[in-house]
Amino acid sequence: MSDGVSLPIFAVMVVVFVVLTICIGLYGYKHTRDNQDYLLGRNKSNPVIIALSYGATFLSASAVIGFGGQAAVHGMSMMWLCFLNLFIGMLVAFIIFGKRTRRIGKKLGASTFADLLGKIYKSKGIRAFTAILILVMMPIYCAAVLKGGVNSLAVITGLTEYYDLILLALAIIVGVYVVYGGIIAVMYNDAFQALIMLVGMVVILITTYATLGGVSGATTQLADLWDTGVFDKTGTMPGFNGWTQFSDFGSDEWLLVVTTFLLGVGIGALTQPQLVVRYMSAKDDKTLDKSIIIGTVFIFVIVGAAYTCGSLSNVYFFNEYGQIAFQHVTLGVDFIIPTYITDLFSEVTFGDVFVSLFLMSLLCASISTISALMHTIGAAGGFDLFSILKSRRENRDVDSSSLNVNRIFTAIVMVLVVVYCYFMPSDIIAKATSLFMGMTAAALLPAYVHGLYSKEPSKKAAIWSISVGTLVYLFWALFISQSMSAFLPICKTITGSQVLFDTSIRFVDPLVVALPISILVMAVAVIVYKKRAAVGSSTETA
Repeated sequence: MSDGVSLPIFAVMVVVFVVLTICIGLYGYKHTRDNQDYLLGRNKSNPVIIALSYGATFLSASAVIGFGGQAAVHGMSMMWLCFLNLFIGMLVAFIIFGKRTRRIGKKLGASTFADLLGKIYKSKGIRAFTAILILVMMPIYCAAVLKGGVNSLAVITGLTEYYDLILLALAIIVGVYVVYGGIIAVMYNDAFQALIMLVGMVVILITTYATLGGVSGATTQLADLWDTGVFDKTGTMPGFNGWTQFSDFGSDEWLLVVTTFLLGVGIGALTQPQLVVRYMSAKDDKTLDKSIIIGTVFIFVIVGAAYTCGSLSNVYFFNEYGQIAFQHVTLGVDFIIPTYITDLFSEVTFGDVFVSLFLMSLLCASISTISALMHTIGAAGGFDLFSILKSRRENRDVDSSSLNVNRIFTAIVMVLVVVYCYFMPSDIIAKATSLFMGMTAAALLPAYVHGLYSKEPSKKAAIWSISVGTLVYLFWALFISQSMSAFLPICKTITGSQVLFDTSIRFVDPLVVALPISILVMAVAVIVYKKRAAVGSSTETA
């Protein structure tokens, strides 16, 4: 086993990275003259910046650390998430949602996702709810990503005794350029970090296959590892058929992988506020079209490499230590990929350089997502809620733009996220990602689609859909879903059990239940209110 990264080499990379990050932050600060620049930086983002920023924000530490570790446990079935990331996260998102979002957002003068929905439906309530949802749920996701990156960094470098300092340093770096540079600094830093991630993951994938005997040899070894039964299978879930085979339909393994990881993240990507802003920052539709190609290549390489290396790490760990990944890495699933990379490059020429490069990729993966989330959280409070409260107090229906309020609110939330890190459970990156994405999809996706494509969006139907989708999701997450109830153990406090039913239903993700109900409620409400409007119109005519 490797003793860890070479601190001098890593330190040099960190210094260069920090200097470049500060320079980009200063560039953003210089070009952020008002609140509109801070929120959108409209017309200042080219296709490459939008694509790389979107990709880095979308994937980040969740894909590399969280879902890469889950791939080590659940196998190549996670590659279906790669397909969903590309098809739904890029093609559907940009073509079906991106262009209309940009056009409508520009027409209405919207600056955030909450602002967009509020102006589409002419509803301060919908805008306020969306902003509050972001403020309540997104810090969980943000803290999970921050903690995952810090945990891995501290362990790999051997600086676990400096955990608090690493946490604060990472938070300060992100906080400074988000608070002062706004969306311009966030997106340009995302693009810079995306390039580092891209290089790092390509090197890791090539080295993995070279070490394990090529593509064919590595895949064969992975299949044989399960088929020959040469290891203790204790800890695998019922229905698991090995890392190269899909699980049995309806089994516990199938329910967890398909409903939580594949559908929860695959569908949930469509309603991510931090991603929607990327559409709205584009100058025109052609910019978005060009971004699709670049973003698709980036996402394919990052997630494809992460999920593949995660699965193949089982072969490496078994060959070296006689144990599969989650048995050997006892710290938890989120530590499988960092441990694997450190070990993999320990015997490679210039291995310290490659490990340091991976750590930089890991840092970039964490920072790119955290910065985007913090900017979104800050805008939800410092712009959306601030505008609503001020308009009510002054009795005038206008947005209240204050650059300083946005910056102050973002800084305050960054402090709260750091505090929240100390209360987070372990192995939460992938689950926290699924939780936030699933929640926003169940609550907002039907209303988002209806608002974009209906000539006369129904405000009442949207409110019904949002309300029911939110309530159903929360109930299922808090009382039925085993993986989600860990975030807020209300059920355990009330009943003494983590979930209400100790059956396979506990592996069903809340999104699978809440989203169809939310869609059904939206459809029924639209029909009902249209009929009422038609009846009312006929009565007035008579």
